[in-house]
Amino acid sequence: MSLEGINRALVSHDLVQDLKWNAGLREEFAEDEAAVLDRYELTAAERTAIEERDFRTLYDLGFHPYLGAQFARILFANNKSGATGAVQHLLASIRREPLPGDAEAGGA
Repeated sequence: MSLEGINRALVSHDLVQDLKWNAGLREEFAEDEAAVLDRYELTAAERTAIEERDFRTLYDLGFHPYLGAQFARILFANNKSGATGAVQHLLASIRREPLPGDAEAGGA
């Protein structure tokens, strides 16, 4: 995706920024993701992509690449164990490969 393809109207950008800067919201998101998502006027495609951890679709919708990396870290590394696991999940999603550790999809 090129930077020209960024859709500045995506509400998911606001979600990620809020999660990035608000520890309480991150905790709530971890406990009840659906309740947090309900507060944002996400398109159906955005919400589904978030729920399915489908970064490829988010990028196809015009999601900013920097925020994608930040969101992957929030979702998969939770800023505790570094970014390696988050990067692996992000790349697998973009490539449409099974997510690392997804036994049902045949991942390790």
